[in-house]
Amino acid sequence: MSEEGAQANNEALQVLSKKEYANNWLIEVAWEVCNQVGGIYTVIQSKAPSTTAKWGDNYFLLGPYIQSQAPAMFESIKDYNDPIGQVVRQMNEEGFDVYYGRWLVAGRPKVVLFNPDSVMHKLGVYKYLIWEHHNIDLPDNDALVNQVISFGMQVTVFLSIFSRINHKKDHIVAHFHEWMAGIPIPEIRRENLPIKTVFTTHATMLGRYLAMNDSEFYNHLAFYDWEKEATHFNILDKVKIERAAAHGSHVFSTVSDITGKECEYLLGRVPDTILPNGLSIARFEAMHEFQNMHKEYKEKINSFVMGHFFQSYSFDLDKTLYFFTSGRFEYFNKGYDLTLEALARLNWKMKEQNIDYTVVMFFITRNPVHSINSNVLESRAQLEEIQRNCDDLQQNLSRKLFYDMVSRKDGSGIPNLNEMLDEHLSLKLRKTVRTWSKNNMPPIITHDLVDEGKDPIMNFLKSARLLNFREDKVKVVYHPDFISSTNPLFRMEYYDFIRGCHMGIFPSYYEPWGYTPLECSASGIPSITSNLSGFGSYVEENVQDHDNNGIYVINRKDRSMYDAAEDLANQLLRFIKQSRRDRIMQRNRTEASSVMFGWRTLGKYYDHAYKTALEME
Repeated sequence: MSEEGAQANNEALQVLSKKEYANNWLIEVAWEVCNQVGGIYTVIQSKAPSTTAKWGDNYFLLGPYIQSQAPAMFESIKDYNDPIGQVVRQMNEEGFDVYYGRWLVAGRPKVVLFNPDSVMHKLGVYKYLIWEHHNIDLPDNDALVNQVISFGMQVTVFLSIFSRINHKKDHIVAHFHEWMAGIPIPEIRRENLPIKTVFTTHATMLGRYLAMNDSEFYNHLAFYDWEKEATHFNILDKVKIERAAAHGSHVFSTVSDITGKECEYLLGRVPDTILPNGLSIARFEAMHEFQNMHKEYKEKINSFVMGHFFQSYSFDLDKTLYFFTSGRFEYFNKGYDLTLEALARLNWKMKEQNIDYTVVMFFITRNPVHSINSNVLESRAQLEEIQRNCDDLQQNLSRKLFYDMVSRKDGSGIPNLNEMLDEHLSLKLRKTVRTWSKNNMPPIITHDLVDEGKDPIMNFLKSARLLNFREDKVKVVYHPDFISSTNPLFRMEYYDFIRGCHMGIFPSYYEPWGYTPLECSASGIPSITSNLSGFGSYVEENVQDHDNNGIYVINRKDRSMYDAAEDLANQLLRFIKQSRRDRIMQRNRTEASSVMFGWRTLGKYYDHAYKTALEME
């Protein structure tokens, strides 16, 4: 794109003027600032660079000071002379424990962190005030709720002081994420502070519980008694905080149209705007090297697969495709049930059509485990020993061959290499391979679960006989822990693992947004999602020819799980039948199209929300 074209594109995306950025404050408040818990951390952390670029030092964040995480993510600011530092100093003088510094992520935004434990002696008073002011009765024995109250009331004190000092700005916009950050909103409205508030629910508390327990959740949405259901699930206090924040905010928002319906019926307010979640695409940019990176990380997955399967039987790795799904362990919400049913059907279809390919499907989620299975670890260690023996034999042979060839004066042919092999090293290698080889079946799980008998993934695999038989075209590896570089089985980061796979499968039943398929796109890897996820719904409505660009959307609206599973199995089969050249071309298109999901594009929705708040009386 030319310089003039880029400038015109920037102006088209710009919602607020330079003057509006310069003359107003933007404060973002979330429990996951400098505190990595779940998906909201990804939202805020990835958005920080583009937000900082627009707002500069007029943007900062408020979060909790969690001792186990904050020190590694936080760098103190010593100069307390700016308006933010002045409030921090005053609060510390009044006995609070408040920290001022920068978040050590791209963009290095300013942050203020509040120690929830420092005011626990005031918890009784805080709970009484919340009950008296907003009729929210809070429990005594919920550690998270206690921390959230402590954090929220300190944020309220900070904003109250900050709004009264002479900061020479026109307005303050405070954007709160999720119920954990919601307590200050009704207090701001009650005290009539000069602050415009935006509240975003990324998934309603009650909706998540209901969806996990009602297979007809969307059909029953209009008929739930929110208070009765919240009481049933013992989350009434959290839902009341969420409702108070939703009704008290100047601008109420959520992340997708699907979740908007949920908000209408479960929170009692239709969102004013939708804020789709973007990603920091720069983090995934491989400078046109993503195809090489796919090959590099696929080799690492190959190494795992050989260690896991080849001691029992082997298959052609050049004709093997790696599929995966990942996320928190919500069997129905994340569509694990649908994925497993589709895999069973795919296995039958591939055998029936005699397709000369193998699929290895990875389930990457977290479930309580004792440890990595000792047999799996031992097999991996033995494979690495075989690799070392091969390397030793190769180096020894190379030296002998080199000496033999340069010693020949007549330029005669290559000698018999078998005769040159070191006998000791050859025997050692053969012995190691014999020790490694087994006749038993490759395991379907890498860890020892705490309660395998109640695990729905394991129960389905056993009942469907997806047990990694030699004749199966679809093999399954259930890895009930997240992948990291310290993992002895993979020795790679999760995002590198994504790059090494061929497709991500995420046909969620309940997913307010869904980062996993978006992360696949940014990594140049095709994915399948569903139109019951916020991301899938957004893609259906806003992305033309999305299948061609490697984002497949399965229809799950008003359909049985079995019909959707058949569609998913057929889609996977079509992908497997593609030629290698077609898959490479599709990865190119997938990576190129990911820019439409970057914050540079989707940040405009947030700016629209801030502009709406600024213009309200």
